[in-house]
Amino acid sequence: MPADVAGFGEPGSPEQVESDLQLTPRFDGTGGIAAVATDADSGEVLMLAWMNAEALALTISTGEAHFWSRSRRRIWKKGEESGNVLRVVELRTDCDQDAVWMRVRISGHGAACHTGHRTCFYRRIPVGPGAGTQTLEHAGTPRAFDPDSVYRSKD
Repeated sequence: MPADVAGFGEPGSPEQVESDLQLTPRFDGTGGIAAVATDADSGEVLMLAWMNAEALALTISTGEAHFWSRSRRRIWKKGEESGNVLRVVELRTDCDQDAVWMRVRISGHGAACHTGHRTCFYRRIPVGPGAGTQTLEHAGTPRAFDPDSVYRSKD
């Protein structure tokens, strides 16, 4: 769905985009915009996903996070299978309107990640002298649910 069909105007000059109070999202060449979700109470970063114009419009109109799945090539409502719906408390855009930030509350198991973790950012990348470039560490966040039991094959 093109931005204008979703009700979004075309971005103007950089000065207009940065100062006007008109929502004119700047979608990338594939029609996407980055969407970051954080916990409304703790501020913890939960996930980053992509929205197209339709997903952004649905998020605005329903108050529940919708995204564009680049792999499945379709709109998906976060929690449609797991019950872990992201209810939007506040939605912001950045200065040049090419990203959105959602402060959310999670229903269901209280987990945003399809792996069963509360956050998609459940691993750390060590940095500094002596750190390898291909090493990850668990950040110590246990799974909130078993993904195998939640996402059983529909066959």
